[in-house]
Amino acid sequence: MNLSKKIIVTAAVSFFTGLSFAQSVQDGINFVDSQKYAKAKQNYTDLINQNPKEASNYFYLGNTYLTQFDPNFTLAQESFNKGLAVDPKSNLNKIGLASIKLGKGDKSAITEIQQIVKDSREKDAEVLFRAGEALTLFEKNSAPDLAITYLNKAIEKAQKAGVPANYYYSLGDAYRIKKDPGNAMTAYDKAEVVAKNKASVYTRKGTLWIAAQQWQQAKTNIDKAIAVDPTYAPAYKALAGFNIKYQKNAEATQNLINYTKYADEDPYTQLEIAKLYFANEDYANSKTTLDSVFDKVDDPIKFKLRAYILYSEAKYAEAQQNINTFLTQADKSRVQASDEGLQGLIAAGLAKDEKDAAKKAQLEATAQQKIAIAKNAKDETLNWDEELAKVKGGLVGISPDATATTPEIEALKTKVAANPQDTDAIYKLAQAYQDAKNWNGAILTWQKMITLLPTWEPAYYSQGYAYQQSGNKELAASAYQKYIDTLLAKPAADQEANKETMSYAYFAIAFIAKDSDKEKAKAMVAKSLALNPTYADALTLQKTLNQ
Repeated sequence: MNLSKKIIVTAAVSFFTGLSFAQSVQDGINFVDSQKYAKAKQNYTDLINQNPKEASNYFYLGNTYLTQFDPNFTLAQESFNKGLAVDPKSNLNKIGLASIKLGKGDKSAITEIQQIVKDSREKDAEVLFRAGEALTLFEKNSAPDLAITYLNKAIEKAQKAGVPANYYYSLGDAYRIKKDPGNAMTAYDKAEVVAKNKASVYTRKGTLWIAAQQWQQAKTNIDKAIAVDPTYAPAYKALAGFNIKYQKNAEATQNLINYTKYADEDPYTQLEIAKLYFANEDYANSKTTLDSVFDKVDDPIKFKLRAYILYSEAKYAEAQQNINTFLTQADKSRVQASDEGLQGLIAAGLAKDEKDAAKKAQLEATAQQKIAIAKNAKDETLNWDEELAKVKGGLVGISPDATATTPEIEALKTKVAANPQDTDAIYKLAQAYQDAKNWNGAILTWQKMITLLPTWEPAYYSQGYAYQQSGNKELAASAYQKYIDTLLAKPAADQEANKETMSYAYFAIAFIAKDSDKEKAKAMVAKSLALNPTYADALTLQKTLNQ
């Protein structure tokens, strides 16, 4: 699930740190930056109780609901509306309401934010800052160029009193969304100069390096963050993301334990931790964490996460119920291409055991259609081809290393994790799994090769062999047929050079079909012998079939 690709510190967590604000506001800033959302909410609630006539306090509380891992638009809107009831001219709360519209995909909110800034006459650095921040809160519905304009103006306005670090953070975030890592890093460098807690800066730099796939720089910065503040929770979350990338599951689990320790018990934070455990393929801890807060959160995303967990346990009917509940309850703006992909995988799982031919065909068609949507959107939450192969092979929830492993396998796993496009290392890893008779590992690794090189036919043959050795005859036959079809699409010279292996593939299909489809077996063995007339095993099988 690019429940991955998504392992970055929440971008927009900044709060104004001017001296004109009370210390309790600064406490809230620190809590949010440390991803202690429960404490931040309590802090701002206390501030409202102390001074219920101050409209900005309602904005800070509402904005916390927007900046948490999964925005709660309902509670955020409630808080912003209360702020406007206190002061109908509150530009901050107007920006808050526009932010909600933007988060839901309504791009007209950008024009609203521009009007709010215009009405403020650009005199207030805080309004400029919040306008810029709002335009970076939701990456899919952002306006980074306009955000950069407002944030630079906010920085200019704040020069006399001293620019707060989080002004630079948000500027870096805007450049990050714009895919301009150089200027993003420059903004973070400026934040480092003025930031009181350098761990915050180092963590952001680390996650920027992760996004750029510069692993050594990423690790160096995250290590620096933990060194200067061992209690800074987001650093452990970033480190977990780093180790998940490297498939260092045990280390990632320990990072998440530390993250849990230093973050707080906010149910939405725990929900995020459950997602990270899932991304780390630690399904037991993911399920335990989710179950602990399931009844404490109103966000329908909990049903989606439970659907993923049930899918990982091959409980397809229950997974379907939960993803359907999510789709029914969630705002349409929150439905992603990955949700279509998950529905496709669930349909494939249901099709696997469906006895009714018509229903089976319908489920298989749905699976292909839904997975295609995720792939066409270039969604990387899961590797859709690999997952589909796992569903069909009954390998869902099974680790490649649930059985045998060797030092060679472990070394090659590290090499592949460092460069997932290294087909030579993937080939050697698949062979190492086969040598260890770890057929699950071989099947899944050959699938990686097929995904990268879909016209390289030896991968299909090898996967067919691994399926056959694991006892999955149906998928073995399918893989052998794919080998044949791929080779037949190539020039005659390639077919001639590989006709002996093709003969073996035809024979394998015939041997698998001999008890269930005798006529097919006869046709396949005849094709085998046409390519290799002296193939003894094929001759013996043909004789048996003709009796």
